[in-house]
Order: sequence, then structure tokens, then C-alpha cells
Amino acid sequence: DGGTRHALDLRLTPSIVIGDLDSLTFNLQPLTDLGTKFIQHPRNKDETDLELALNHAIELGYREIIIVAALGGRLDQTLGNLSLLTDSRLSTFDIRLDDGVEQTFFCRARSEVEGRRGDLVSLIPWGGEVRGVRTEGLRWQLSDEVLLPHKTRGISNEMTGEVANIQIQSGLLLIVHRRLITNH
Repeated sequence: DGGTRHALDLRLTPSIVIGDLDSLTFNLQPLTDLGTKFIQHPRNKDETDLELALNHAIELGYREIIIVAALGGRLDQTLGNLSLLTDSRLSTFDIRLDDGVEQTFFCRARSEVEGRRGDLVSLIPWGGEVRGVRTEGLRWQLSDEVLLPHKTRGISNEMTGEVANIQIQSGLLLIVHRRLITNH
């Protein structure tokens, strides 16, 4: 439900708001009048609001999901949000966390990063080693490499063009794409 404020700040009307609604301290009637559906859960629950929303998206059959406003604030929430994306039910989904500057997602076999020359791309092994890592379109190419969770070898690579391709043979690889910010 916390994403509701972010949607409204962007002048977007949410179709569905899911959660305990604890972060919504304003009158919800205008949103209801615009067609927003509220699915309220108890405040004392075993899931975060994002987990409930992902479960609902799975039930509705969505395959492409972009989650905004889930990368900052509290470290425990951020790590929990990342961990949610490792759910095996999401293994064939295109699901990304995006705050406008950084985009974060998991690679299970092949992934593509779209950006600009100079954007940073970090490859972080998640939950164990990642084998057979191959990259194209990055300054420091990897070819059939092993990335270990206790090493930082995959941090802060740079895109050499508008597309970078990452491929792995085994493991789970967290990709963090930090967009180059320029002032015009």
C-alpha cells in the first residue's frame, strides 16, 4: 500500500491497492470513486505488502512486473524485497525493482540490460556461486567465469554501448544497473 503515494505523486491512479493500508493516512473515497479496488489485510500478518501484491499479480497471470519505490529506506525491507524475487514461481517472469536511477533484477539464464554508455552494471552472486558467467557490452568482459558470493569481482562494470548481455550456466545472479545521471 505504500506505493499508492508514489503512484499519486506521478499522477497515476492505482487499479488495485493491496496491504494493511497502514501507510495511507488520507481519505480513500476519491480513489474508490475513480475505480481503485482496495484489498485490505490485517496489520499483524506474516507477509509484507509487497509479497501480498506479488501473490496477487501471480494469481492474475501477470508476467512482466516493475516494482517502484522498493529499493530505499530500510535495509531489511530492501533485502526482503530482493529475496521475494527469488521465488521459484517468478523464475520465468520479467520482474524488476526500479527507483528511476537503479534497476535491480535476477538473472537465472540470460538477461539484457538496456542503458547508455558509462552506466554501471554490477553482477552479484546471490545465495552461492554463479558459474559460466559470460558478458557482452561491458568494459570488463567475462567469459565462462565463476563469481563467488564472498568476492566483489562483479561490482561496478561499465556499459560500452546501449545494451549489455549477461548469460550464466548455473546459480542466481543479482544484476544492479545504475543509470548514468547527467545534468543538461
